[in-house]
Order: sequence, then C-alpha cells, then structure tokens
Amino acid sequence: MSGNGKLWGVGLGPGDSELVTIKAARLIGAAPVIAYHCARHGNSIARSVAEPYLRAGQIEERLMYPVTTETTDHPRGYAGALADFYTESAQRLAEHLRAGRDVVLLAEGDPLFFSSYMHMHKRLATDFAAEIIPGVTSVSAASAAMAIPLVEGEETLTVIPGTLSQVDLTARFRSADAFAVMKLGRTFTTVRASLEESGRLEEAWYVERASTASQRVLPAADVDPAQVPYFSMIVVPGGRNNPAAPAAGASGEVVVVGLGPGRDTWTTPEVRAELAAATDFVGYTTYLKRLTPRPGQRIHASDNRVESERAEFALALAHRGARVVVVSSGDPGVFAMATAVAEVASEPAWQDVPVRVVPGVTAATAVAAAVGAPLGHDFAVISLSDRLKPWEVICERIRHALAADLVIAIYNPGSASRSWQVPALKELLLESVSPERVLVLGRDVGGPEQSLHTTTVGGLDPAVVDMRTLIVVGSSATTAVSRAGGDLVFTPRRHTPAPGPTV
Repeated sequence: MSGNGKLWGVGLGPGDSELVTIKAARLIGAAPVIAYHCARHGNSIARSVAEPYLRAGQIEERLMYPVTTETTDHPRGYAGALADFYTESAQRLAEHLRAGRDVVLLAEGDPLFFSSYMHMHKRLATDFAAEIIPGVTSVSAASAAMAIPLVEGEETLTVIPGTLSQVDLTARFRSADAFAVMKLGRTFTTVRASLEESGRLEEAWYVERASTASQRVLPAADVDPAQVPYFSMIVVPGGRNNPAAPAAGASGEVVVVGLGPGRDTWTTPEVRAELAAATDFVGYTTYLKRLTPRPGQRIHASDNRVESERAEFALALAHRGARVVVVSSGDPGVFAMATAVAEVASEPAWQDVPVRVVPGVTAATAVAAAVGAPLGHDFAVISLSDRLKPWEVICERIRHALAADLVIAIYNPGSASRSWQVPALKELLLESVSPERVLVLGRDVGGPEQSLHTTTVGGLDPAVVDMRTLIVVGSSATTAVSRAGGDLVFTPRRHTPAPGPTV
C-alpha cells in the first residue's frame, strides 16, 4: 500500500450541514478528490450537505447510479446492474488511489449504516488503506425531531428496511419493543399495511428529511402514501415513553402457540413474534425449557396433566392485563393446549378475554417430511392415549380408518404407565392388514435425539416406541423405496381401489 492514496469513508450526518463532525469537515476540505453517489438526474444530497466544506480545485468524482428502481434490461437484473456499477465505481476511485491521491467518499448518515460507501469499502479496503469517519445516523436525527426517547431500560431498538415483504415486516413489528423503518418511498404502502396488521400503526410516527429545513413529523396514520420520499422513515419508540403506546396492562390476551416438534428453526416467525411480545409464558415444564425469556418475562410451568387448570390460569392472567402465551410443542391445535384454552374460554367468566391460536409445525408432518411423503393422500390422525377417551373408542376408530384404507398418524403411542398399548396396536393392525404394510417410526424428529425407522406392521418392535415417538401406518398404496440418493416413503396422490378389511 506504500505510495498509494488513502480512502476515507466520511459520514455527513442526516442532512444538516452543521451536524457534520469537525473531523469530517477537516478531511473534506483537505482531500484532493471528493467522491459521492447520485441518481440519474445528477444531483447529490451528500454533496449538498458537504458543500460548505469544499474548496476550489478539488477533483469531484460523481458516481451516478445506472438505475433507481428494479426495472432494468441488465441480463442479471437489478442486482447485476448495481454490482457492475459498484465494480466500475471502485475502479475509478482506485485510479486516484494508485496515483497517490487521497479520496474522501461522502456518505449520508453513517458510512456503514445502510450506506453505499460499504460497497466501495469491500472492493477497495484489501488493496488500499481505508478509514471510516462515523456520522450521526438518520435514526438519531428522527428521534431528536420527535423529541421522544427511542428506548429506555431493557427496551431494545430494531432497525428494519422497508423493502422486506409484508409478512416479514409484520412479524418484526409485532416482536420489537421499538423500531425504525428505513428505505420508504415506494415501500410505504406495504409498511403501513404491516403496521396496521401488527397493531402498531397508532404507535408509529413518520419523520421526513430529519434535521433539514423541510423536516416533517406526523403520525404515520395521517401520511399520504403518494407524498412519501425515500429520505423518510417510520419510528415507533418503546412503550415506556411513546405517548401513543397502549397503557401497560390495558388489554390482556391469551395466545396459544406451537413451537414445532423440536428444532428451533421449525418455530415460525409469527410464533417468535408472539414469544417476543409476551409478558407471561404458561405451559408444560418440558416445553418451557425450550424458551429463552428476556428480562421481565415471567415463566409459569406446570405438569402436563393439568390442562384445564393451566388454561384457566392463563385466562386469569390475561384478564388482569397480561399478554399471555400458552406454549405447546408441535401445533397447538393437534392434541395440545388450543382446545383446552378454547374450552375454558367459552365459560361465562372469560367471555371478554381475547384468545388467539397461532399454528406450528406438527409432529405428523415433520416425521412425514423426514422420510418423504407418506401423508401424500388421505390420512387420519389418532391419539393412542386412553387418558381422555376409552380404549374401545380408540380401537374402533383405528378399525374404521383401516377399512377406509387411510394412512394413519398415531400420536401418544406409549408412556411409562401405558406400555401395553403398542403391543395391542400391533395385534389390532395385524387383524386387518398385511404384515408387509409399510410403517414408519419417528422419534424426537427435529430434536437432538432424532431417530427414524421404516419397517412393516409385522416388523414393529413395541419395545422401541415411547411417548416421543410418532407412528405412521401406511395405506395399501404406501410405498417404501431404497435408493442411492436416499430412501423414500410415499403414498401416491392418485387413488387405486384396493380390497380392504371389513368392520
């Protein structure tokens, strides 16, 4: 790098020239080369902010974007057009650096905070000396314009690009204590819809061109989408200081969620958002151990056999204003807590408590995916537990499912106190179907002790089945295939009539 010039990434702050730091102003005035990005019209906000510090005789490199929207004829699309532009721009700056000339690259806000400077830095910093001069960010300027503290105490701030999908935006809005949404302009309509869907619209403020003479601050709900420039943002301060935030304890609710069968990546973004927003968690001890509560969130664990009591406790907490999340594994509506909560919530004492159910990946689909597609055609889901229904009813339902030639996903097949039921199930199956009928055992699928075994009804070993195992009994069409690329089990979607058992 000896003899080369130095690249300076200089942050200019949010727009007011007086918010440029003393160091940034000194470097701008001293540099032989000033570079800045601009749109096709040629005007540069960065240059206008730095103008009081420029001097005569400086070389100016205007890096003009080839596109400003995602509409382009470039063979690799918008991303390809920008990648080529950044590479060409870096080459232009490299010529000055190799000639021994320092280059100040102007960056609105901070050079490493949603700034174009970072694209130059990544392309040049390995070959040339580079130094970053931080700047006041637009988020800080927006907060100052609102004169409302963004966060306090344990509250956290999330910065979100408005270019995300509405689903992703809604999930992040629901889970965040405080947040700022950048890159508005054309994205404002989607951002506003997400604010409304997440219930955060009334808490949101719109800040336009913060720190400049044309600065505007108003409630986000009052903004005309047709009048939103790129240099604007949505800000939702934390609830401690936001005058538009709901009062603490004003509106409690119960949300019943499913974490999925074991793997954290199988917990949906919507469920994660509900977990983040909760004040209290209620559930079976084993499931609650999968959570990592933040400071202030309360855990209420109980035994797995007190579902009605747990539901009533959750509803009572919500009645007092808490945001209660009742936790299930898998999906909360499949042999889990959603039914218990709904049943108790239907009682007159809890008529006014809001109750919502958020779905999760259930064990049947997790096991099916792990081996292929055994649930590809019609199937039945049956619990083998006789704690809440007689064994005779279970047997009758299995017989009817076999008579209809359905695939059967069997939950809760065994436990320490119910070791006799899986051998009884095997006998029941062999009364109606061939010993060669395909059968899948999936244990702790998605968890650290996952095991999968494809066998037959005749080959079923009841001793290996426990409460954490799910059994899939195939139909007459279910097929197990051994192949070099991995074994597969599937049930064809087309129906081929086959002689079935009689009930």
